Amino acid sequence: MSVRIHVSGAAAAAVEAHLPALVADLVASRITDQDPTLWGPAAEAEASIRLGWVESVNSSRPLVEEIVALRSQLHSQGVTRVVLAGMGGSSLAPEVICQTTGAELTILDSTEPGQVLSALNEDIARTVLVVSSKSGSTVETDSQRRVFHAAFQAAGLDPSSRIVIVTDPGSPLDVSAREVGYRVFNADPNVGGRFSALTAFGLVPSGLAGVDIAEILDEAAAASLECAIDHPDNPGLILGAAMAKSISHNPKLGLVSDGTHLVGFPDWVEQLVAESTGKEGTGVLPVVLDVVSPELTEKLADVQVVRLVDDAHAHHLLAHDRHEGEILMSGTLGAMFLVWEYATSVAGRLLGINPFDQPDVESAKVAARALLDARPAPTAALFTADGIEVRTHGSFLGDVSTIREAVTAVLKTVPADGYVSVQAYIDRVELPQVAGLRELVAARAGRPVTFGWGPRFLHSTGQFHKGGPAVGAFIQVLQGVDTDLAIPERPFTFGQLIAAQAAGDAQVLADHGRPVLTLTIPAGNPDLLALFEAFN
Repeated sequence: MSVRIHVSGAAAAAVEAHLPALVADLVASRITDQDPTLWGPAAEAEASIRLGWVESVNSSRPLVEEIVALRSQLHSQGVTRVVLAGMGGSSLAPEVICQTTGAELTILDSTEPGQVLSALNEDIARTVLVVSSKSGSTVETDSQRRVFHAAFQAAGLDPSSRIVIVTDPGSPLDVSAREVGYRVFNADPNVGGRFSALTAFGLVPSGLAGVDIAEILDEAAAASLECAIDHPDNPGLILGAAMAKSISHNPKLGLVSDGTHLVGFPDWVEQLVAESTGKEGTGVLPVVLDVVSPELTEKLADVQVVRLVDDAHAHHLLAHDRHEGEILMSGTLGAMFLVWEYATSVAGRLLGINPFDQPDVESAKVAARALLDARPAPTAALFTADGIEVRTHGSFLGDVSTIREAVTAVLKTVPADGYVSVQAYIDRVELPQVAGLRELVAARAGRPVTFGWGPRFLHSTGQFHKGGPAVGAFIQVLQGVDTDLAIPERPFTFGQLIAAQAAGDAQVLADHGRPVLTLTIPAGNPDLLALFEAFN
């Protein structure tokens, strides 16, 4: 088998309870046949235009030759550096593909001015920009395209030869790109963004970066039959049942890379599962963990652990009866993409929700646009300590005067079955160590903790935070701007855009009754010691 999965404990009990009905109802073959009735009448219209991913392996084959030819053409011109402007699924799949295969790809999935500038200023002469947007109207990618277009012109380079577009046919970007003369790859419009790993969105940037994308498709093809048959050994059915039903109340899915050759795969799973299932007050919350994360040592009752391993490590763990109750998985990258897509669709059926819409993602975008239009004066900080400004949404803070006390106050709002989300709207290239706050919060809170780079997570876990169970508490980490960057032909800068995105999301979370603590660290290259001490 191209993907191996082993379940035990509560996961095995869930599979035993629900797998027979999944097989008897022909769920796997009906997904493969693109049957939109599997998720109920309310989901049928959306599902009828969102199941194209099941045939991505075949429909994407003709792209391979085109992508390889373009790569050869670019290389002959000395263009060997690939930058990807994309958000959510449009960037996460290529990031995993390139990290796993060792290909060089610069991911630009932020509106933070410093991160945009670092991508912009590094060897523009040998750079090609891939702009990926399914809708063709994504504000982040539009802004990134504009600033790169201007930079190519300033360097005496023809932007139409240096910008490649991936979008749905007929989208606003598709139309405008063809008018300008950019090279355009159209993706299958019947595939949602988070299910698009094996479409043009995953393949174009990865292929231009040098990945053998035909091999990725071959790996997925090897898993196609396993996923399509109505059989108890189907890994998509097994994983879907275990994911949705091993924990009955507010399930969290702990994702651990432990010896696997797949690099960054849990980050891709996180957006697929959270955005697909987190709605109507229910859902499965993925939590990306390290092998020594507190959530594992504390063995939290509402966390189902999925441990990604290689075959040899899996055999070792099983032989020594290690990690009872966990789900162990191994497999090739292309195969794992497909199995998780099937499993997420199966989980949606078991949860009784539509796994293909994202009704709460748009609310944060609307709030950000309103703030950009109105441009209100910044909200005054409640107090400033150690150079860090403190703001809140919600009345949880009380009479506190230190950052540490503020963190303690927001953690006290987390219910027994709740979680914490740390959201860092900062330059992840310049300050990657901020991700370490996740482990500190988890140790203090004794609850599962997610970490997201803003605004990237708004296109993934952002759906769960608003539409899933109302049991989250939220900590935003922002940074002041010293060097801003204008967006050509737009009345706002990148600094203003990311500030509006953070403030807009905080407001929407507050409107849903979620507590939000916002900490703004100084601009430049700040000393993060005070921040880390406050969380430790």
